[in-house]
Amino acid sequence: MTGLNAHDNQHTPSPTPPATSWATVPTRSIAVGGADFAYRTYGPVGGVPVIFLHHLAANLDNWDPRVIDGIAAHHHVVAFDNRGVGASGGSTPDTIEAMAADAIAFIEAMGFAKVDLLGFSMGGFIAQVIAAARPELVRSIILAGTGPAGGEGIERVTRVTYVDSITAILTNKDPKQNLFFTRTENGKAQARAFVARLKERTDDRDAAVSLRVLRTQLRAIHAWGAQTPADLSAITHPVLVANGEHDRMVPTSNSYDLARRLPNATLRIYADAGHGGIFQEHRQFVTAALEFLAA
Repeated sequence: MTGLNAHDNQHTPSPTPPATSWATVPTRSIAVGGADFAYRTYGPVGGVPVIFLHHLAANLDNWDPRVIDGIAAHHHVVAFDNRGVGASGGSTPDTIEAMAADAIAFIEAMGFAKVDLLGFSMGGFIAQVIAAARPELVRSIILAGTGPAGGEGIERVTRVTYVDSITAILTNKDPKQNLFFTRTENGKAQARAFVARLKERTDDRDAAVSLRVLRTQLRAIHAWGAQTPADLSAITHPVLVANGEHDRMVPTSNSYDLARRLPNATLRIYADAGHGGIFQEHRQFVTAALEFLAA
């Protein structure tokens, strides 16, 4: 999204990210198209940065430290709150395409000429639009717990989200425990461990995501699911597709569909795992992601 007046309103983005863990990396801000975007960046400088694109109703503190630290041990990592989300200013876009345009504007404001994308769930929708709209900006893509436009069951995300969230609240759980993990004993234990990891950062926490943002993003996801199935043949980048075998939010059949229709895709499916399979099986996923990025 060229032509926006995008500049850092506090500093020039540091060429040497100072932190070594997600629990301590500072939150920074950069002006993009009239709004300040909150972001965090760390990991070794040099090479192609990995841009993390997060899920429905997520802010920076919703990234699993084991996943993002694992990638940042070998790559320059950048994660940000999209417009209107968390500590970022402006109004939340109500289409995936508008979210992707903001992500492109952020990437360009940061001065990156080429990036790798890691999109989880809704972030995977955004990554697909970025790759199709600006193929020269992208080197490779990791799509986790996600699906194509018009994918099977994506239009039902709103119902699943509300039902599982209400159930979680009534049983004193984080909604992600129901939405992201299986109901097996292993899945329940992994869910508790994941929620505990999200609390490891105690200082400089991100702003909470409002109910209004949730509803706006759900409208965007519903529209994505209701679209005519996308032509994915133009996305020729190397793609790693990953998911759990029992994804209730974005049915796992969509991961198989992506891997079949994308010309240059590799598929990883994790047993006894759900939508948050990359968090549950974070060791396996980080190993696969690092091998993929190195290749």
